[in-house]
Amino acid sequence: MRPIQKAIIVGIITIIVYLSVVVITTTALEPLAAISAAFQINSIVIIGVGIGIGLQVFLSEKSKSLGCKLNIQKKAFGGNSGSVATTSFFSFFSLVPLGCCGWWLYVLSLLLGIVGTGVSAVLIEYSQVLAYVGLVIIFGFAGLTAYKLKQEQQLQKIV
Repeated sequence: MRPIQKAIIVGIITIIVYLSVVVITTTALEPLAAISAAFQINSIVIIGVGIGIGLQVFLSEKSKSLGCKLNIQKKAFGGNSGSVATTSFFSFFSLVPLGCCGWWLYVLSLLLGIVGTGVSAVLIEYSQVLAYVGLVIIFGFAGLTAYKLKQEQQLQKIV
């Protein structure tokens, strides 16, 4: 499979998984209403996560097809996965007031006992900002991988 095809498929799967979590954890709304609410509030995050992961997969596959051995690949992809999980986690908090992701209310109640009231309040209040910071990290890892790939290609031209 070509790198661009694999990247598109993985990006779409990422979006489907995100929306599946929204539907599964939202018992107060019909599935289409939950997806609509998620897109109205978090469309940038949903699409950004799909594109970011797709871009990382593209760069990884492209480096393999060129025979590049990037040391950063595994670290970047692992870091990217952590960023995706964190970004998604924070983005779900912003959906709770709409009746979406009611399961996350339970997570929020546990959060108080784990990190305390002050930290919980900050995490909830700034959940959207934190989700955007997560997107920046995702694209930062992709940019770092692209930079390393470019350097490796230049080294191969010299040798």
